[in-house]
Amino acid sequence: MTKKEFIDLYAEKGNLTKKEAEKGINLFLASVEEALVKGEEVSFVGWGKWEIVERAGRDVRNPRTKEIIKIEPKKIVKFKAGKILADKIK
Repeated sequence: MTKKEFIDLYAEKGNLTKKEAEKGINLFLASVEEALVKGEEVSFVGWGKWEIVERAGRDVRNPRTKEIIKIEPKKIVKFKAGKILADKIK
């Protein structure tokens, strides 16, 4: 589902205009982004949690050239579904 399709669905279910729905979704996404940038965890009990985790650096081999390449450590966003959401997906 694309962002546009999600906005359309959100507007329909919430009885909102598409402009209102887009504004609400953009505010939500900006708030989650802001919290993650600050290093905070964003958690919705039963639904899921976003957090920043550090991925360790490692050496990998290019299969074509056999050259070893060093990949630097980096931070990534990790989402873990909560129990209620996970049970609905099963």
